[in-house]
Amino acid sequence: MSIYFDNAATTFPKPLEVIQAMTDYMTYYGGNAGRGSSSTSLKSSKIVYECRESLCDFFNFDKSENVIFTSNITSSLNILFLSIIKEGWHVITSSMEHNSVLRPLFKLEQEEKIELDVIQCSKEGYLEIKDFQKQIKPNTKLVVLSHASNIVGSIQPLKEIGNICKQRNIFFIIDSAQTAGSLLLDFKSLNCNALAFTGHKGLLGPQGIGGFLIDDILNNIALPVFVGGTGSLSHALYQPDYLPDKFECGTLNMPGIVGLKAGLNFINKIGISSIEEKEAILTNYLISCLSEIENVEIYGPIDKKPRTSTISFNIKDMDSSELTYILDNQFKIVTRTGLHCAPLAHKTIGTYPEGTIRISLGYFNTINELDVFTNAIKEIIRR
Repeated sequence: MSIYFDNAATTFPKPLEVIQAMTDYMTYYGGNAGRGSSSTSLKSSKIVYECRESLCDFFNFDKSENVIFTSNITSSLNILFLSIIKEGWHVITSSMEHNSVLRPLFKLEQEEKIELDVIQCSKEGYLEIKDFQKQIKPNTKLVVLSHASNIVGSIQPLKEIGNICKQRNIFFIIDSAQTAGSLLLDFKSLNCNALAFTGHKGLLGPQGIGGFLIDDILNNIALPVFVGGTGSLSHALYQPDYLPDKFECGTLNMPGIVGLKAGLNFINKIGISSIEEKEAILTNYLISCLSEIENVEIYGPIDKKPRTSTISFNIKDMDSSELTYILDNQFKIVTRTGLHCAPLAHKTIGTYPEGTIRISLGYFNTINELDVFTNAIKEIIRR
């Protein structure tokens, strides 16, 4: 059995409750939500509603109909951008973003539909408030930021950013891919207009399910991107203009929603604060161990600054891809190497184009696994 350190890509293992819930759904009562009044369809619709309610409770959000399901967070971000952005808008983001944010925005800029400013973050991966304020223009209409870096784990000051956006009447969208399920996210206190999430990382659900929460202010200017069957207003040839049908068409990923709901239940049972505390203990321990090894360079924050359990490092004069290969094939330790779909972030921390080896810890990792990993690194360096 391998030691798994790639939770920033997808969490593994999944709680047994998630696997059991999905198996039970597909074995005993699978149905298509919102399609007819059969017992299986109604049972599925009830599960969808309960999952929307669970997400509202989880993110401190009021309106379950404003919880939209998609296939992943990349789809969520694309739908949000394409449904709300108007020609001539000035949009602000940061140099620490994932390509899920950067590529859609750069495409809109290339098509000359928006002005785009990418704020240069510090080498540790942090956005400075003063730098953000300098970028605001009269036509600044949207700010899009990831809550935390998928490379070095730096957590951005979103609450302060949200306050500024609210004061200046600027829409604010949050990418929570690296923090939902590991840190407390409060939609109201963050002052965002939309929060995109994915089910298969910290929320401990399966791959293929994601979504977003959108407030009424942003929804009022949004237009549907995809249109089709919704199971509602079937006599009409136009997409319904009410939520969630406005953004959801076609069959929902019911096994994914079932698994996501079970993942949320598991997190609530453990407690988000307990998960955050355990991951912080593991992270601090590993950083301490790696810091004592000669020729290991750690990137991003290594002191008490806010961070997640994602750590990037390199070994001097050794290719990170080779290191990952050796760890996997000789020591059965799964890590991640390369640019992690965030090229500007690697330029920011000084690791472009080579990239880094990334360790991303999760709730199911242990101190013993970190000791095995540290000893493996020492052995590879000794060779």
